[in-house]
Amino acid sequence: MQFDRKDKDDQFLLDLYKKLLYPRMIEEKMLILLRQGRIGKWFSGIGQEAIAVGSTLAMQSDEYILPMHRNLGVFTSRNIPLKKLMAQWQGKLSGFTKGRDRSFHFGTQDYKIIGMISHLGPQMALADGIALADLIANKPKATLVFTGEGATSEGDFHEAINVASVWNLPVIFLIENNGYGLSTPINEQFKCKHLVDRALGYGIEGHQIDGNNILEVYDTLDQLAKDIRVNPRPVLVECLTFRMRGHEEASGIKYVPQHLLDEWAVKDPLKNFEAYLIAQNILSDDLIPSIKTEFKKEIEWEVETAFSEAEPEASEAVEVADMYYPYEQKITPSSDEQNEKRYLDAISDGLREGMKRFDNLVIMGQDIAEYGGAFKITDGFVAQFGKARVRNTPICESAIVGAALGLSINGYKAVMEMQFADFATCGFNQIVNNLAKTHYRWGEKADVVIRMPTGAGTGAGPFHSQSNEAWFTKTPGLKVVYPAFPYDAKGLLIAAIEDPNPVMYFEHKYLYRSLSGPVPEGYYTVEIGKANVLKNGNQLSIITYGLGVHWALDYLKENPALSATLVDLVSLQPWDKETVIAAVKASGRALILHEDTLTCGFGAELAAWIGEHCFSDLDAPVMRCASLDTAIPMSKVLEDDFLAKKRLGEMVEKLLGY
Repeated sequence: MQFDRKDKDDQFLLDLYKKLLYPRMIEEKMLILLRQGRIGKWFSGIGQEAIAVGSTLAMQSDEYILPMHRNLGVFTSRNIPLKKLMAQWQGKLSGFTKGRDRSFHFGTQDYKIIGMISHLGPQMALADGIALADLIANKPKATLVFTGEGATSEGDFHEAINVASVWNLPVIFLIENNGYGLSTPINEQFKCKHLVDRALGYGIEGHQIDGNNILEVYDTLDQLAKDIRVNPRPVLVECLTFRMRGHEEASGIKYVPQHLLDEWAVKDPLKNFEAYLIAQNILSDDLIPSIKTEFKKEIEWEVETAFSEAEPEASEAVEVADMYYPYEQKITPSSDEQNEKRYLDAISDGLREGMKRFDNLVIMGQDIAEYGGAFKITDGFVAQFGKARVRNTPICESAIVGAALGLSINGYKAVMEMQFADFATCGFNQIVNNLAKTHYRWGEKADVVIRMPTGAGTGAGPFHSQSNEAWFTKTPGLKVVYPAFPYDAKGLLIAAIEDPNPVMYFEHKYLYRSLSGPVPEGYYTVEIGKANVLKNGNQLSIITYGLGVHWALDYLKENPALSATLVDLVSLQPWDKETVIAAVKASGRALILHEDTLTCGFGAELAAWIGEHCFSDLDAPVMRCASLDTAIPMSKVLEDDFLAKKRLGEMVEKLLGY
């Protein structure tokens, strides 16, 4: 291994050696603890330390790094105390996740490190969003994100690099090519000769380096970071290295040919650099033991200090509360000046008011810029707010949800438009595993709104008409709102933008141009979690939301003799339990109506809750009126038969006749 010190002085090289040695000694300690049964799992990065250490030291201390679970050197090079890391690994309260997650599955704003989730690839899009925030703010910063050669097969890898290349984001995508994805060798993972060759397909710069050469790693990353701070663009770096131990210790390495282990043992980054420094008279046989003795003493103390901490005490109230970033909504009243507006225009107004109020708000989506969006809700926004904040995106929902979270991490707010709610499937992992869990895991907000054009009634068929709100109402950490009227549509959207928690904002496509109503001018908010009682009666209560509200209103108008309480939930997570209780008490009969399919729709949760908490107030079973348990057909005849509206009268009669 050839080292080129260039203009580095002896002290710098000695410090670099210590930074390389320290995580190796921690790893060796972890392996002892594992054999002793004092820890239960360990992902070893022995043999790969030069990548983590060299690249981290090349970055400025306030630049974000997004590492993987074999990058201990990132954390130690950012000087995170080992006792803090050990507390994290052992699930102690003083760990970064308070015992809620393990390993390096956490982030820390204090050290500008954003850890991975087990799905590996999604963090690359977060790096896009972090870098985008710096780009918009004209900050000369770079972002570094790690991935393994295995994760380069994930769609998230492609999406993130494609977005970064299209937007010229200052991101260094670093691939640690260590030979194996668990037990699968690289020849069974990709066909190209070198992973760096993929850079050409994205029109970006690529570099392949010796990941075991600490000076080559440092110099390459240092030069790239300096360059892209002034000339923002993404760069792909493939670091060649090898995983000397198992994927995690329990898996072993029996599947690795011995000759590979022998070949890479000779390339050990620590031993080679140590030998080089001895040859340069920077290290001596006397100095090495004294450094190791000092480190060993420190490691022993830090580890045992963490072990001595008490286990966290479980508290239901704390756990539930920590799913959401602390936030108390303050309602902004509406003005007296009102104008008749369509549902679509009310949404557009709300988005525009949010953009005016928050200069750190960025909206993203397919075709939302000059074209104005598939439904023209953002028509004219580019002229008013500029393309930096009104961003057309490639067709890659996962990357854009991830970028929205990255924007939030780096001080921005984000609204993403799913062109159709159905397309959320392509960003589902980012929504339910990143947005929803971020605050619970490490206390960071996810200041993101996802607009979800939803629902049937337009003959759009199985892939543009689904009512998929129940996918998200059952996911802790998300808020879900679903306005039925223009007034609520505007006020709820502004409220969702204000809220630092992730909000799924469902807007019914059928109502866009078919429904108008009075909408106040200017900025106002509607309370998230508060239902509206639209009618009061004593024969039955209809509890609904979205288009179901209008089905119910039409039915009651056609049946004026019927005395019914009509509740528009407006918000589905959280939902207004007090108003529902009062409605059930008022009539003793509850009918839950929604456009979604019957089985496991949100109405099932409502019915179960009412049955459990309002049993003594009921004069009949809680009944549900929902759409058929099929996909949504395109034909109007078939669609009308599918929708719950067809069965509303039948279900009302059944409930009243019980």
